[in-house]
Amino acid sequence: MAKPRRNIQFQHRGSNAHDVRRLSVSEVSEGPSEPGSPVKGGMNGKVELSTEELTEAPEPTEYEKKKQTFITRTIWTFIMIAFFFVAMFSGHIYIIGIITTIQIISFKEVIAIANVPSRAKGLRFTRSLNWYFLGTAMYYLYGESVIYYFKHIVLVDKVLLPFATHHRFISFMLYTIGFVFFVGSLQKGHYRFQFTQFAWTHMALYLIVVQAHFVMNNIFEGMIWFFLPASLVITNDIFAYICGIAFGRTQLIKLSPKKTVEGFVGAWVFTVIFGIGMTNILMRYSYFICPVDDLGANIFTGLTCTPNPVFIPQAYSLPAWTHITRTFSVAPMQFHILVFATFASLIAPFGGFFASGLKRTFKVKDFGESIPGHGGITDRMDCQFIMGFFAFMYYQSFIAVYKASVGGVMEMAIQGLSGEDQVEVVRGLAKYLVNQGVVAEGVLECLNGELGPRRR
Repeated sequence: MAKPRRNIQFQHRGSNAHDVRRLSVSEVSEGPSEPGSPVKGGMNGKVELSTEELTEAPEPTEYEKKKQTFITRTIWTFIMIAFFFVAMFSGHIYIIGIITTIQIISFKEVIAIANVPSRAKGLRFTRSLNWYFLGTAMYYLYGESVIYYFKHIVLVDKVLLPFATHHRFISFMLYTIGFVFFVGSLQKGHYRFQFTQFAWTHMALYLIVVQAHFVMNNIFEGMIWFFLPASLVITNDIFAYICGIAFGRTQLIKLSPKKTVEGFVGAWVFTVIFGIGMTNILMRYSYFICPVDDLGANIFTGLTCTPNPVFIPQAYSLPAWTHITRTFSVAPMQFHILVFATFASLIAPFGGFFASGLKRTFKVKDFGESIPGHGGITDRMDCQFIMGFFAFMYYQSFIAVYKASVGGVMEMAIQGLSGEDQVEVVRGLAKYLVNQGVVAEGVLECLNGELGPRRR
């Protein structure tokens, strides 16, 4: 029979860190203290120090995480809104700069989520080709906009004229160089991946760069055609969130489980109300409704133009079957804004659903971390791109007034007439202006002297 062991201490459930701390307190209490010294306070300090050393900090709860995310998201929302309004009132050129930056960052984010395997495969030039195709696409699209809206400047410049005249051919050759370089970079064993990357790059160019190009054109047509569509999408997003929390019950789509039918419809109503009110305000200022003829203009210098008829109130009467003879004065833009608000509420959100499906495909939560609390730039612009595209197409189809412009007449004369015919146009125009009293007769005599004898 084994002898029982003595003087062996077993660690019980009660002998934990608390016992250790009690031991340290007793040890301190056994030591002598100086007269007048705060022994009790010193003991408590020893206990607190020991507690900090032996107790780990608790992890934040799910509620605290959501609260911190909400605060960060709210702060950066107000920062972005303030920055946006400062840029918009500072001038069109600053908004164009913002759109260009968004264009580049969004392209980078979309390409990045599918470009990771290229490093593992040791493929060269994949990223370089992506950026080359981006630069080529932006050169073509920006060039088209500049030539269209600023013909009167580009076509009379000796340096820019050749680039403007042959712009599309130059763009095509740039793309062809990239295409040939891509084919030359194909490596055996990686064909499928490289062609997938090629297709992915072109999809990103269409969904981001091309659509952002039309947003840029909206700015040239007038600030209202940029600001209204953007603000409608933002308003719809906010009220979809509020209405969904307030009385959302029915799930709208599986790609976004938090989206509800009630929030979807409620946001539509509030977006229409906001659109009508905001349109009524913006129509009063020429800075918003006038097309851009000076990129240096801002809210203080303003712009001058003949307003588009869509902004001028017109008299409307109800149909005869209503037996109401009252006449209403309403600007046609108030009817158009109903279409804009409806598209922003019912169609534009599907741009966000598309982006959600894309992120689920690559198993990422956000496209990037460009904006604290919001994710990437693409996460905030997924609905804006398709909305801006729609605004441009709708404006060109139902609102734009097509008439001869200085740039259009100059383009026809430069590209369609010979040098001698152009001289005759100058003579005839100068004579007309003299007869109308716009210029002095000495101008005509000077022109005749400089241009030589008239062609027979």
